[in-house]
Amino acid sequence: MTAVKEIKEKESLNFIEEIIEQDLNSGKHQIIHTRFPPEPNGYLHIGHAKSICLNFGIAQKYGGKTNLRFDDTNPTTESVEYVESIKRDVRWLGFDWEDREYYASDYFEQLYNMAVQLIKAGKAYVDDSTSEEMAALKGTPTVPGQPSPYRDRSVEENLDLFERMRNGEFSDGAKVLRAKIDITSPNMLLRDPVIYRIKHDHHHRTGDKWVIYPMYDFAHGQSDALEGITHSLCTLEFENHRPLYDWCIQELNIFPSRQIEFARLNVNYTITSKRKLLKLVQEGHVTGWDDPRMPTISGMRRRGYTPAAIRNFCDRIGIAKRENSIDISLLEFFVREDLNKIATRVMVVIDPVKLIITNYPDQQTENMSIENNPEDEQSGHREVPFSKELYIEYEDFMEEPPKKFFRLGPGLSVRLKGAYIVTCDSFEKDSKTGKITAIHCTYHPNSKSGEDTSGMKVKGTIHWVSVKDAVPVEVRMYDRLFTEENPGGHEDKDYLEFINPDSLKIIKKAFAEPSLAKTKVGAYYQFLRLGYFVTDLDSKGRKKKVFNRTVTLKDTWAKEQKK
Repeated sequence: MTAVKEIKEKESLNFIEEIIEQDLNSGKHQIIHTRFPPEPNGYLHIGHAKSICLNFGIAQKYGGKTNLRFDDTNPTTESVEYVESIKRDVRWLGFDWEDREYYASDYFEQLYNMAVQLIKAGKAYVDDSTSEEMAALKGTPTVPGQPSPYRDRSVEENLDLFERMRNGEFSDGAKVLRAKIDITSPNMLLRDPVIYRIKHDHHHRTGDKWVIYPMYDFAHGQSDALEGITHSLCTLEFENHRPLYDWCIQELNIFPSRQIEFARLNVNYTITSKRKLLKLVQEGHVTGWDDPRMPTISGMRRRGYTPAAIRNFCDRIGIAKRENSIDISLLEFFVREDLNKIATRVMVVIDPVKLIITNYPDQQTENMSIENNPEDEQSGHREVPFSKELYIEYEDFMEEPPKKFFRLGPGLSVRLKGAYIVTCDSFEKDSKTGKITAIHCTYHPNSKSGEDTSGMKVKGTIHWVSVKDAVPVEVRMYDRLFTEENPGGHEDKDYLEFINPDSLKIIKKAFAEPSLAKTKVGAYYQFLRLGYFVTDLDSKGRKKKVFNRTVTLKDTWAKEQKK
């Protein structure tokens, strides 16, 4: 029985799985071997998450292997910081490349020898033209290119010049090595593409050993071949690059990896261009690559998104051949769905007003047993102190409430979460500002949650925090970074024009129940009636803990599906 027949299909196969199953059934491959090949020139984003899930997921499904390979062919933009962040993100998403961590720089000597092989076969030449001269001679999509004056150099001269390029005799841009393919090809990428250039830059792994570096298009396919990658899964922008990929395999007679393209992930209200994300960081529009408003994996992690939610999202959207845009509310749906199962319910008041229970004993403190998560039977309960003076949300009281206001107002009753029913008797008000400063209530001793014999019926339940036990916290309310659905899609406007000025609101005078005094970085919570939150890394070493809002409680995506 083949590996394919052992797999129990729950859904129809996507087009990549169909190709793989054909290759397995025909005997073309016995083991599926994929790779995730990021360039270490920035932090990974949600689009990379889709590629990670696809490459590792396909290999896992068919009992194959996945390499993590860094295509580090441009020392100018790459760094160890990016390498380490990428490894951290892949692990966090739940994938393991085991001992298969590779770098294109591992193959620099082999790639150089392959270039020499092309020169000897008359398939590559050294060109002294400037980039402007090459662009002019290359033509346009409708006008054929013209040959470089250096195209017919002898093999011997090309070998000598290429070796001297390697030895550092020439300055940056003085010469390049070009593949000799077809200067009149309809595919512009086949019009004698540059495959090596000179860069006197320090490389994060090879140091100053090399001053010539292969272009991505030359290094990528050959690295796949050297690692025995059976299916090289790329996004659609590499579709026009595939003929060059295949040309190199044929001319060099190396392992025939197959490049397959799929649609990249586009999410509305988001940009994923590394260049544009870098600009956001460098110009201070965000606090860094891991700013919770960023679509980077590190940013989503810091905001409180879970690995399972991102994996489920990538699985749900599937693999397509055509570009499309996904509603960010769908991603938030999966985040909310996962957090609902694992987040501890706690009480935090972000806009406090004091509630005084006039008939409750002055010095008494009572511990109320409150469930940690109704979705998890094993989560248990915790004790929350209750006293005469409480903080409640300012919006939970109205001086002149409308008919269907089921919270507090003069004469109205409400249940305090996990505690008693209280009835509002009076309130205090600042004469100058008109702001409510205190609310006076009577509690009903026989209405305690779980022991209620009062016979009272109330429609509203509000959260609270005991004043004398309250823990001051900082709450960061995050919203979308952009106000425009497609911020990068305007030719006449800069994407920075669409930055949401209200994407972050910092609340420094919030109060939490005592259990949050010992929270750990990365702990997930549902602040009752306020949304899902996570403990931010800024809490480390600080008495006053910091919490980031991950998503609201409202599920906009599910609501849209019901229309």
